[in-house]
Amino acid sequence: METSKANETKVERISDLELVVTRTVNAPTRLVFEAWTKAELFRRWWVPKSYGLNLVSCEMDVRVGGQYRLAFLHEGSTMEFFGTYLEVTLDSRLVWTNEEGGAGQTVTTVTFEEHDGKTLLVVHDLYPSKEAVDTGSTGAMPEVLDQLEELLVSLGSSSETK
Repeated sequence: METSKANETKVERISDLELVVTRTVNAPTRLVFEAWTKAELFRRWWVPKSYGLNLVSCEMDVRVGGQYRLAFLHEGSTMEFFGTYLEVTLDSRLVWTNEEGGAGQTVTTVTFEEHDGKTLLVVHDLYPSKEAVDTGSTGAMPEVLDQLEELLVSLGSSSETK
């Protein structure tokens, strides 16, 4: 099901240390969860195109205690983001750490809730400090979630859905 208007992404600071991003996407939870947990899909939407970054490596071992590592090439240097999965509940919840910062770790929780074939995504970031919130990458989420929705449309049209 396609709509002529993109779904709105809402970014909200709910405390000194917390940001929440919400968005409804036009796809069943099963597909949305796969896009967040399968490296071959994740790498197709996670990097905001406007940032000029090149994702050169995407490793994801999506299980409790499993780790992820993303490596980006930007203007000749490599940046890495990595962490550990703390919770993995099929089609409904992911929790992981972001361990690359020197000022403590951020914990990200993503929930997936299906309503009438669409999925409400809620991304909750808990930062170690007020300064970390200000330097976080949540500002890229509207663009990234637009890219996710584009991927989901292509997946929905090219695969059988239940």
